[in-house]
Amino acid sequence: MEILFGAIVSGLLLGMVIALVALGLTIIWGMMDIVNFAHGEFLMLGMYTGLLTAQAVGMDPLFTLPVAALVGFLLGLLCYAGFVRYLLRGPLVAQLLGTFGLMLFLRNLALLVFGSEDRALHSGILVGKSFELGLGIIIPATKLAAAILSVLSFLAVWLLMTRTKLGKALTATALNGQGARYMGIPTEWMNSLAWGIGGATVTIAGALIVNFWAVNPFVGLLFTMIAFAVVALGGFGSVSGAFFAGLVVGLIMEIPGIWDFFTYITDSTWMAHVPMTSFKYMWIYVAYFVIMVVRPRGLFGWKQ
Repeated sequence: MEILFGAIVSGLLLGMVIALVALGLTIIWGMMDIVNFAHGEFLMLGMYTGLLTAQAVGMDPLFTLPVAALVGFLLGLLCYAGFVRYLLRGPLVAQLLGTFGLMLFLRNLALLVFGSEDRALHSGILVGKSFELGLGIIIPATKLAAAILSVLSFLAVWLLMTRTKLGKALTATALNGQGARYMGIPTEWMNSLAWGIGGATVTIAGALIVNFWAVNPFVGLLFTMIAFAVVALGGFGSVSGAFFAGLVVGLIMEIPGIWDFFTYITDSTWMAHVPMTSFKYMWIYVAYFVIMVVRPRGLFGWKQ
């Protein structure tokens, strides 16, 4: 049972961080119906920001989150003002190719500046430490802290979107941009702000993930695909849906541990020979495909 409980707890903790990764994508997608293929590269830059800031000033990695948020917010504003708002005037294929080109630009820029080697954190208040939760479950302190801070960040954005006038203006722009303009809402500024908030949330997630995950210029691709699966499962534009879908995807990523548990209790030879660890990301894309066929708006989708 220790294996099963450990896999479930680990999956839920990872899912909380993944939900924060997907939050920025679902906000941008919900606001403007544009697919941001560069989302993973924003996360990658957040990881580098957390890593390099901690190394440069000798601060604990967890204290670099405000720096990562500022970098992501400014990057989001810059990308929208200097690039994306012009793409929105063109056809859908221009938007797809445009954000794909932005992804390639940011990735190759990082490759030029940082090189291709993996970089990881080796020092910090929580690095290398763990907590025993009982039942033989041991959780790395970095993952636990990342999950808690992800939930707090997610809650802050949820409160902004649901409890403030600014959030209501963002929601109105997402539901009907033309109607929002007629009501006096500056939709251009709302779109820009959505990119800023989306950039900030994903770079915060990157600064949290770098505490237990090595970073290189290509790491964004994996998280882009995971974020797309989370948004599809949760529903396009649904903030609460992104959170619950993140938990589901986190559990899916822990299928190897659950598989090992059933292999142990059934003493199955053929199950022991299945390299489930190599297939764990495949199940995310299977879930993505199924939900797109069965319910294209996602589990919690609110936009037609």
